[in-house]
Amino acid sequence: MRWWDVADVHALESDLFGRGAWSVEAFWGELAQPNRRFLVAEEDGRVVGYGGIVVAGADADVQTIGVARDQQGRGTGRALLRELRARAVDAGATHLLLEVRADNEPAQNLYRSEGFEQIARRARYYQPDDVDALVLRARIS
Repeated sequence: MRWWDVADVHALESDLFGRGAWSVEAFWGELAQPNRRFLVAEEDGRVVGYGGIVVAGADADVQTIGVARDQQGRGTGRALLRELRARAVDAGATHLLLEVRADNEPAQNLYRSEGFEQIARRARYYQPDDVDALVLRARIS
C-alpha cells in the first residue's frame, strides 16, 4: 500500500466495517510505522482488498484485512493472508495472530483453513456493535 491507495482503501474499509471503520488518519499512521506492512489487491486498477500486519519480534499481528463485497469468495482474502504471512516470516515472526468477529463465520472458516486456532475470546471487542472477538493464532515458520 502506498499513500495514493489510502482514499480507496478507506472507502472500502468504510463500506465493510461501517461505524467501526478505521479513519483515514489511522491508515496514514499505520503507513508511517516501520514495523507495519500493508498490501492492496487490485483488479483492473480498482482496489478490491487490503491487509496489514505489525511485526514485533516473534509475533506478528494482522491489524486489518478486507475484501470488497463483490470479490468475496474468490480467493482474494486468502491470497492477502498468505502474502501477509510471508511478509511476517521474512521479518522473523514465528506466529501470526488476529482477531475476528464472532459473528463472521466465513472469515473464521478461512482462517481455520489456513491453520489458525482460537486461543481467546474478547467480550464486546468490536464497538460500537458490541460483538465479541475471537483471538486466533497460527504458527508460521
